[in-house]
Amino acid sequence: MPIWIFRIATLVAFPFLTYNFIKPDWMTFLGGLLCGAIVVAGEVIFKRLRLIKIMIACTGLILGYVLFVLFDYGIHNFFEADIAWWEQYRWHVEITLLIFGVLASLFKSRDLEGLSYTGHHLKVADLSALLDGRIIDLCEINFLSGVIVLPVFVLDKLHEMVASKDPLERAKGRRGLDVASRLEELKEVTTRVTNKNPKGNSLEEKVVALAKSFDAEIVTLDFNVAKAALLKNVIALNIADLATALKPVVLPGETMSLFVMKDGKEKEQGIGYLDDGTMVVVEEGRKHIGKRTEVSVYSILQTSSGRMIFAKVK
Repeated sequence: MPIWIFRIATLVAFPFLTYNFIKPDWMTFLGGLLCGAIVVAGEVIFKRLRLIKIMIACTGLILGYVLFVLFDYGIHNFFEADIAWWEQYRWHVEITLLIFGVLASLFKSRDLEGLSYTGHHLKVADLSALLDGRIIDLCEINFLSGVIVLPVFVLDKLHEMVASKDPLERAKGRRGLDVASRLEELKEVTTRVTNKNPKGNSLEEKVVALAKSFDAEIVTLDFNVAKAALLKNVIALNIADLATALKPVVLPGETMSLFVMKDGKEKEQGIGYLDDGTMVVVEEGRKHIGKRTEVSVYSILQTSSGRMIFAKVK
């Protein structure tokens, strides 16, 4: 049954039952309508909450009630004076402690959320992913979802890089820490730092072991990490492989509009680039440098460093 039918039926049934079986007046009717609205609102709220949060809130509710019972027992057994004031304000204290228990447990659960259970919704970001930075873009467009886990040993490595005497190393370390900080500010994903430090001879082995212990996935650009993860039956989301898979497909015989930027090595050659950075060598394109022109692809060369496309001016 569609959920909206249940909600409408609830809003109709509650006031109908209260009006016909409790008391046939408008106050009872409005009270039934309010009860129906509370049930529907509760259904919507519980649907959006994770089960772990509901369990934590219930635990806080129980602890709040236990605290009230102990407080009430102490008032009745250790105070010899008149405690009529306590009976007057007793329910105020009870409600306050129940609310306090729920809020305190939910506040504390923020430190545990995502790491208190395991699964592929956990994404362990390794050093290469933080240095690259494109993980932020993937999270912002909801391509990566769930909980991003930042290992403390990876963050320690970034701090070591920042303290390095090499200017390039320092710049990379600062960029990695900036990416980690921006991940924690994103609203699209939840970011958690874990202090768990598994055994391993290298940073790559530790990342794979950590992901294995959480039954999590790894976000990386490191080929070695991806291979090590494959051997351990851990899923590795390689951003470099994703970028390669999303490169536009160009076939011999196709035509396209290309901006010729500079001259090539050979006489009369021009060089242009596709949006993904693929170099296009244009025969007789030298006279078109600085212009956008129509070219026809006649050959594609796949090398270890990427693709090269050869084309002629149409």
